[in-house]
Amino acid sequence: MLATMEYSQLHEAVATRLAVVADHALRDRDPAAHLEKLKSAAARLDALVRELSPECDPTLRHYLERQSYTKAITWLEENSTRKNDL
Repeated sequence: MLATMEYSQLHEAVATRLAVVADHALRDRDPAAHLEKLKSAAARLDALVRELSPECDPTLRHYLERQSYTKAITWLEENSTRKNDL
């Protein structure tokens, strides 16, 4: 299963990407900067998803690969109490 560090990194990357998408003030003020920030967040998350271990929970993998990030972050938060056992 995923190590605690992997859960932490995934959670942070998903949360960052969702926050950038929701940053309408930046998007309205500086669309180019918003796009660059979004590209950076997406690239980091994509890299982490590519590096997922084969033991990754299939539900979490599905959410991440299908870019269902709200579901992925919910899964990560709900399963964070179990992560030390995985």
